[in-house]
Amino acid sequence: MAFHKRSWLTGWAAAATALLGARTAHAAGFPGDEPTHKVVYQINDADPAHIEHILNSISAVLGKYVDDVAVAIVAFGPGIHLLATQPGRPMPEVLRQRVKGMADNYGVQLIACGNTMKSLKWGRQDIIAQAEIEQVGAAALMELQEKGYSYIAW
Repeated sequence: MAFHKRSWLTGWAAAATALLGARTAHAAGFPGDEPTHKVVYQINDADPAHIEHILNSISAVLGKYVDDVAVAIVAFGPGIHLLATQPGRPMPEVLRQRVKGMADNYGVQLIACGNTMKSLKWGRQDIIAQAEIEQVGAAALMELQEKGYSYIAW
């Protein structure tokens, strides 16, 4: 059987295209790839029942999409107490522990509004270690939406 460069190159190109196509079609299935689904939740209320509903929704989203979803929570106004290290308002510790667990175990991004913290005279020590602080919570919501996150307000 004679070796034909053209046949070999055509076969190689077809195989490479198939592999690259498969890689693109299953992009979110590979470690380090950006997830297909992205969602940001707004928490601006300190009512425990309200927050529990939001955390239940986040749990459902994490359960449905497993490793193919990025979830962020932006807390501002009274909702910032969910991320507090010390209770400033009545906030069940179970909710604080739950949101910490979501960050630690599922990579949920927690964002605290710096403006709200400033108005409360809070510093970094007043917010749980899992949370990052953004100067303006509303701007963080906007920027996440610009990155393709779907915005969920309760």
